[in-house]
Amino acid sequence: MLAYHDDEWGIPSHDDRHLYEHLVLEGAQAGLSWSTVLNKRENYRRAFDGFDPKKVARFDEAKIAELLEDPGIIRNRLKVGSAVKNANAFLAVQREHGAFADYLWGWVDGRRVVNRPLMLADIPASTELSDRIAKDLKRRGFTFVGTTIVYAYLQAVGVVDDHLVGCPAKRV
Repeated sequence: MLAYHDDEWGIPSHDDRHLYEHLVLEGAQAGLSWSTVLNKRENYRRAFDGFDPKKVARFDEAKIAELLEDPGIIRNRLKVGSAVKNANAFLAVQREHGAFADYLWGWVDGRRVVNRPLMLADIPASTELSDRIAKDLKRRGFTFVGTTIVYAYLQAVGVVDDHLVGCPAKRV
């Protein structure tokens, strides 16, 4: 967890495969601890073809059934189905915007939102930004993208920097 926090969480990502990976993982985390998902991350990478959205978009019912038998991932039908559905929606956003990163970073004019929380209690579960993005993602056919999941996603991929003031990993 410490290595993830220090070396990845909150670092701005413009890599579409990485952005899709986190979209899947944040959706899988719903109702669970992040450590549960992080401990299964390598299994997810294997099961979801390296998080290649083009490949995942082609998963059929037989592949989904196979995944639901895989003890290395969270075997929830809705979450696994969401990864496939979201891959298709992700590809549609890429076609429209050139890259999913362009769509995502367009919400903040390409500039990260840097907050300066003093303690964990100062970090919200959602914001007006995550509300708007969640609403738009749902309109585009994404699932498991409620405002709380979207806010965690924005933090994870560095659109929002919520590292505490004084945190050694804070880069601004």
